[in-house]
Amino acid sequence: MSEAQIVNATRKWVEDVVVGYNLCPFAKRELVRDRVRFVMTDAENEDDLLKALHAELQRLEDEPDIETTLLIHPGVLQDFDAYNEFLDTAEGLVAYLELEGIYQVASFHPDYQFAETEPGAAENYTNRSPYPMLHLLREASLEAAIDSHPDVDGIPDRNIALMNELGAEKMRQILAGCIKNSQPTGE
Repeated sequence: MSEAQIVNATRKWVEDVVVGYNLCPFAKRELVRDRVRFVMTDAENEDDLLKALHAELQRLEDEPDIETTLLIHPGVLQDFDAYNEFLDTAEGLVAYLELEGIYQVASFHPDYQFAETEPGAAENYTNRSPYPMLHLLREASLEAAIDSHPDVDGIPDRNIALMNELGAEKMRQILAGCIKNSQPTGE
């Protein structure tokens, strides 16, 4: 798939799943305001991904109009366990750059699995995305959004209940649809 198709599939996932099912009640506002940066890296190894992550953190520093970045990396860390281990490295970079408390890295992966859940459990779809990605968030904005939300502690339980209600098969179809619908006609 081309870079445009991968970015389009990710955008469709954000629109249809994250915003459409209100998994993150803070996402719609920034999406509508066009303050979400969708970027794909062609990194094929962890070192290159770390460089891309560094560049995106620097971009957030330099461009305050970007609220959040989804750094999509389809060529590296397809294995969820390796991806999960890499998150410590990503957080280490944030600390090394002295950006702790300024930025936070959230995680989304096609095979995302919460601890103590079965791989096929529907609740894992709260964090399953079309491609592996790192979500870079501004902590001050996140804190402000959390402070203004009436029941932030209830979000995870509501999302899990919704995923369980929809079921893993339906969510698998929705996720596959995001990828399929990003391809030009005839593919």
